[in-house]
Amino acid sequence: MTLYHEVNFDGLIGPTHNYAGLAIGNLASDRNKGATSNPRAAVLQGLAKMRALTKLGLRQGFLPPQERPRLDILRAFGFQGTDRQVIDAAARVAPDLLANCYSASSMWTANAATVAPSIDAEDGKVHFTAANLAGNFHRSIEAAETARILRHVFPDASRFAHHPPLPGGVHFGDEGAANHGRLAPSHSESGVHLFVYGEDGEKFPARQKRAASEAVARNHQLSADRCIFAQQSRAALDAGAFHNDVVGVANGNVLFLHEQSFEDRDRAFAEIRAAAPFVEIVEASAADVSLGDAVSSYLFNSQLATLPDGSMALILPRETEENDAARAFVERTVAGNGPIAAAHYFDVRESMRNGGGPACLRLRILLNEAELSGMNQNFILDDAAIDKLEAWAEAHYRDRLHPDDLKDPVFMQETFAALEALTRILGMGSYYSFQR
Repeated sequence: MTLYHEVNFDGLIGPTHNYAGLAIGNLASDRNKGATSNPRAAVLQGLAKMRALTKLGLRQGFLPPQERPRLDILRAFGFQGTDRQVIDAAARVAPDLLANCYSASSMWTANAATVAPSIDAEDGKVHFTAANLAGNFHRSIEAAETARILRHVFPDASRFAHHPPLPGGVHFGDEGAANHGRLAPSHSESGVHLFVYGEDGEKFPARQKRAASEAVARNHQLSADRCIFAQQSRAALDAGAFHNDVVGVANGNVLFLHEQSFEDRDRAFAEIRAAAPFVEIVEASAADVSLGDAVSSYLFNSQLATLPDGSMALILPRETEENDAARAFVERTVAGNGPIAAAHYFDVRESMRNGGGPACLRLRILLNEAELSGMNQNFILDDAAIDKLEAWAEAHYRDRLHPDDLKDPVFMQETFAALEALTRILGMGSYYSFQR
């Protein structure tokens, strides 16, 4: 049997991390709109989580920040002149557009793409479809660059198949792995793919469309009898679960979720059990953990990771530990002699205040040894690489950033200097457009 390894590719949080409150349906983002962020703390919190996972024996990768501000977008909207003049004019005339073009939301790599491992694809390649993120403008501008980054990190065409973001805008809205899970007896055995889509709720629109999930499954050459398409509950959507990974996560033979994850729970469970009879469902009832507690604590936006000894551990935010109902459920789950053996809590508060927990920050990819060797090794982390990135962040990131600071062209220059330095560390050459 060919062995496959779980590799988590976290988003390296960019220097423009701020609280502009751009995401519709994201309660934390809206609640903290206009607050002062700490980009340096944000990136260091993310790196600390990555380091801790390597200590647990997991393989850890990352994706670099995207270029911000997006001056090409501002110019497309009619702002002309030097870079400084473009920022000045946009700040006066269209500050909301400027904030969109400064967003650091590519840090949440659970939305970067949907990935199918080679063991499941008919052609034996790892398949990537970069998400179009059509539901919010500030995220939709990530799509083409995400596809380019993935090709840079996974360049070997004999092993990796890259698909462009789906066309069609919100009609085929695709938000990536945050609405996709894979169930299998082990990482090295063929799996069942669970795609969760939405229908608009009374309060908030759904971002993931069924037609998009079906298209991704076809492009990834997945067998139709190994794919399940389940509708997310409207109640969860309106409670603030803008992605399904806010109320559920799948890994290996375990599905960890809230009772109100699916619109038709009984039907979804029946289809899952029929396709994946090995699955162990660990479910929190609404009586144990309300939807409100699930969303505010991000209990289910945890990483559910398979450790080298085969056991599973939850990687949770501190907010889960601080919520009595959520913490009690975690304690009972770990103590219950079930498939989840441990829980580890981490401070990712800067990300959480914008509505992104541990699972939002990572794109899980299953790779065998040959595929690991065929990827760009500069994006696999060890202690020495993390040390370099921490020193880079300490040198280039602000410890306070208010949305009004985006209007200052000096901040643009600081941001470009940080990304320039990062390309030197990673051997990326003149990767970003401002370098060319």
